[in-house]
Amino acid sequence: MSLKPLPRSIFGAEHDSFRALVRAFAEREVVPQLASWESSNTIDRQFFKRAGQIGLLGTDAPERFGGGGADDFRFSAIVAEELCAAGDYAVAMSVVGINDLVMPYINDLGTEGQKARWLAPLCRGDAIGAIAMTEPSTGSDLAAIAATARPHEGGFILNGSKTFVTNGSLADVIIVVAKTDPAAGKKGVSLLVVEDGMDGFTRHGPMDKVGLKLQATAELYFDEVFIPNENVLGEANSGFGYLRCNLVRERLSIALSSMAAMSRTFNEAIAYGSARTAFGQSVNNFQANRFYLAELATEIQIAQTFVDRCILESTQGGLDEAHAAMAKWWTTELHLKVVHRAVQLHGGYGYMREYKAARDYLDSRAATIFGGTTEIMKEIIGRRLTSL
Repeated sequence: MSLKPLPRSIFGAEHDSFRALVRAFAEREVVPQLASWESSNTIDRQFFKRAGQIGLLGTDAPERFGGGGADDFRFSAIVAEELCAAGDYAVAMSVVGINDLVMPYINDLGTEGQKARWLAPLCRGDAIGAIAMTEPSTGSDLAAIAATARPHEGGFILNGSKTFVTNGSLADVIIVVAKTDPAAGKKGVSLLVVEDGMDGFTRHGPMDKVGLKLQATAELYFDEVFIPNENVLGEANSGFGYLRCNLVRERLSIALSSMAAMSRTFNEAIAYGSARTAFGQSVNNFQANRFYLAELATEIQIAQTFVDRCILESTQGGLDEAHAAMAKWWTTELHLKVVHRAVQLHGGYGYMREYKAARDYLDSRAATIFGGTTEIMKEIIGRRLTSL
């Protein structure tokens, strides 16, 4: 008799049908390709085109631009969950980078002309998107960014560099966070769209990461890059406020992706422990292992319940920054705990890259770092708790 997770009541029949579509796509287009992609350390761009063709990109973008037109975050959440469940966290996070990091800015802030130029090809999978925030010398401190864009006739001249940019080595459309009024601090930050091929724009990557090999992370360099006024998203010098609003969705997306990834790892560990024998019995029959599994099952269920509530709040437009931070830091730390125990349960085989547990171990480590570190998340929560 197996223990099934509690039913997730936040989804309806329409969501279930969409989930079946995404799951079938993942089994058809992701699972068979993973070995080939891993050998070349890159995702075939055709994957994004095929994802766009069946409506997995831009689920909440307007239909007139090729999106799903669903004002419902749950559809985007399903895409991330099912890609994680298919077996590769890096593939899922590459899509999350487009659906939940890049497109919301263009959809919420873009003019009709900007949406036609960028949102439409992103929804089709003809273009790949990225957002460039982090810099080599500033890390999580967005207020201290050094990239600048000085006013110039008809636009701005961008100078600076960015690092750890998800999809950076593949991206055609990149939202760059830069200071257009350095003297104004946070009130002088703007969002500028850099397009592939612009003079003065170069990149280095994919970066040689420990894990997430399929996530095309890159360093970007801007040397006197001219950004026309029509490539400014929203109002100039209002970028910091835009970032704070959209980081809520990014952090929730990371949280729900970690939930799906750790649940898969946990189930695979149970299956391995049932089949593996030691001292004449299944590894899962040892009380110590059963206790570990019981603890993890409980924590995963509790975390899933909280994340589901956050997904519902986000769908209804009510999720705040602090609760998103709670979801992000708790689930990603739990993700590390689950994969650590999965490796231990596998014994020596858990340290071999041919086993999924080892690759999960390497891939999951970044989860507590990107999108805001655990420490930054706790600082956000702590400030809210102690503010008057």
